[in-house]
Amino acid sequence: MKFRRITALLLVLVCGIASAPGIARDLDQDEALRLRREGVIMPFEQLMQHVGKAYPGSTLLEAELEEEDGVLVYEVEILTTSGVVRELELDARNGNILKDEEDD
Repeated sequence: MKFRRITALLLVLVCGIASAPGIARDLDQDEALRLRREGVIMPFEQLMQHVGKAYPGSTLLEAELEEEDGVLVYEVEILTTSGVVRELELDARNGNILKDEEDD
């Protein structure tokens, strides 16, 4: 009986965590390519033009396409010309910068 209660509690916790807002789902390259072909997201090169305007001469370090609360975003890390690493989130549909902060 005690084992069933613990199992039930763990199941509720796991389901609650999986459905909690703010949890991002990484999309793989096949999904990204399909979304680009379907016109759901902009080509990555165009999105990076927004970053280039905000941080001219910056270097791309890492990029991931994620779905956060139903919104497709690119999480991008760049190295600025002043040597600062910044983490940005870009709306994958239009390139708008949603988040811009110095990375720790």
